Amino acid sequence: MDFLVQILFAAVGMGTPLLFATLGGVISERAGVINLGMEGLMLVGALVAFVVMLNTGNYFYALVAASVSSGIVSMIHGLVSLVLRASQIASGLALTFFGTGLSGLFGDKLTGETVEPLTRIPIPFLSSIPVLGPVLFNQDLLVYFSYICVLFSWWLLFKTRLGLNIRSMGEAPEVCDSLGLSVLGYRFFAVVGGGMLIGIGGAYFPLALTPFWVDGITAGRGWIAVALVIFAFWHPLKALGGAYLFGIALALELRLQILGIDISPYFLKMLPYVLTILVLTLATIRHNRLGIQVMPAELGNIFFRGEKH
Repeated sequence: MDFLVQILFAAVGMGTPLLFATLGGVISERAGVINLGMEGLMLVGALVAFVVMLNTGNYFYALVAASVSSGIVSMIHGLVSLVLRASQIASGLALTFFGTGLSGLFGDKLTGETVEPLTRIPIPFLSSIPVLGPVLFNQDLLVYFSYICVLFSWWLLFKTRLGLNIRSMGEAPEVCDSLGLSVLGYRFFAVVGGGMLIGIGGAYFPLALTPFWVDGITAGRGWIAVALVIFAFWHPLKALGGAYLFGIALALELRLQILGIDISPYFLKMLPYVLTILVLTLATIRHNRLGIQVMPAELGNIFFRGEKH
């Protein structure tokens, strides 16, 4: 039982940056804009959070700075793909290269520096619940904030007029335009808002998981988040389960090595990515058989008033 609790506890921590990034991707893609730049945005968020934390010692400032900086970088993606009408795929990939290069350039001088990581704050009574208590309610503040973000994202997308408009931009932008709604405005808002959440996911690495700077600190988690958006079927609540599922795979990689179990470390490092491919394949097969269409109908298509695509 103790081993199970340890794995699940670690899975929540490992899954939290994936959860933030996936939520950001869901919001962006619900509006019809593909974002393949998650890895770059997470690296930008991680770099800025680490630098601000190193100089101020204030978690709040570091988190806000990471979120704002990733939002600003997301504006580049919005400008290039929505205003200049470039390929969303190419723009997203360029964003990843940009974030990777930026973090490598400025992060090189930070190697060896450390910050104080977030401490766990158990929630009274709830943390005493068997198994789930210590797993879900004996975490740091950013984990608790991620729970709020999941619920807020679900409420925003499915229970508000703003959310309905955002989802409509990914399904029928022509109809939205005929009703006087700004397709470009809503999509740009979704891209920037989603980018800010992705930046928070990146900030979680130096603020909680790895309180010292290493090159490529996110270790490809942004690419897993890209797949998780599809795995979650563009739904915030399903993103929670998906992020923690992959968190388990990431936690096993560390725990099995610590226990000295004779499994190749290369296989353990492959596990999260093998799981990504397997889950997406099975999900795609299942939905093709059932004939279910969950992907936003206009995902990746650029809309301009008066033009057909």
